[in-house]
Amino acid sequence: MRRVGVMPDMVAVATVVSASGLFGDLGIAKTIHYFIEKSGVEVDAFVSSILINTYGECGNLTLLSTLSAWASHGALEAGAWILSYVNNNGLNRDGSLDSSLINMYSKCGDIAKAIQIFEESPRRDLFTWTSIICRLAMHGHGKKALCYVSEMNESQVSPDEVTMVGVLSACAHTGLIEQGRRYFQSMEKVFGLVPKIEHYGCMVDLIGRMGCLKEAYDLIMGMPMEANEIIWGSFLSACRVYNNVELGEVAARRLLELDPCDPWGRVMLSNIFAKEAKYDRSMGLRKEIKEQGLKKSPGCSSIEVNGGVHGFLVEDNSHPCYNEINSMREKIEKLMN
Repeated sequence: MRRVGVMPDMVAVATVVSASGLFGDLGIAKTIHYFIEKSGVEVDAFVSSILINTYGECGNLTLLSTLSAWASHGALEAGAWILSYVNNNGLNRDGSLDSSLINMYSKCGDIAKAIQIFEESPRRDLFTWTSIICRLAMHGHGKKALCYVSEMNESQVSPDEVTMVGVLSACAHTGLIEQGRRYFQSMEKVFGLVPKIEHYGCMVDLIGRMGCLKEAYDLIMGMPMEANEIIWGSFLSACRVYNNVELGEVAARRLLELDPCDPWGRVMLSNIFAKEAKYDRSMGLRKEIKEQGLKKSPGCSSIEVNGGVHGFLVEDNSHPCYNEINSMREKIEKLMN
């Protein structure tokens, strides 16, 4: 339009600014703003309002991305600074950031703060309900999560597939097998949700934890999709707890078929054999792991110190403060002994 010398009117300007807000493109909004200032075009109150709202919407999208990034790194201090910025600038009056804040504080380990944000939220929609239920379940607060499920039902908010993963996980962590069965059955009958592999995984975990190994195995074999390594791994863990060698062997073999390079299945089966005093078979699996040079990916943990996130791997000495950390660890061990 500008190339052919036509000056856009306020309708065209308002349309472009609104579109930039919908797509979260702050760059376009800034370009239009710059054009308005340079061209001397007089804007009415309507266009001014849209421009302000667009800046706010794009700002919230940026904050959502930032909160998600800090949550994934466990950077609680940085996240708290963002919350302070949000509150001081009135960027969350409608509660649109609450689900992201709940996720951030939960992932950083501050469950109490996550609950506080939920309780004070003016926006009790599906996303905030799902966030608090799933995060509480993930951190082992199953009973509290299920209390919120009851409140959500009373509020006439229907769960989606993600919510139901949190609900079933909460049942698994609290050992509520009958309640878990009812929720699982209600997915299709009440809410019209077709269970996915994640939901079956939660049920296998729940049933296996309670020692109903035959029922868990039958559920796996009756699934409409192939069970993955997570489900077989969960089932194998239950077989080890309850020392079921027969089903444990089945689970371990299935794991080997899915991921031949992961030694975990062999290690678990070896432990089951050892517990049953089947030492030849146990040592045979250990020898197999060693001969094939199989190694499990090292676990990683992280801590936040003075606003920085430090990650640590098993047998890793690459941290710049490794010597100081190791020295302090030795001092602590001496004090404990």
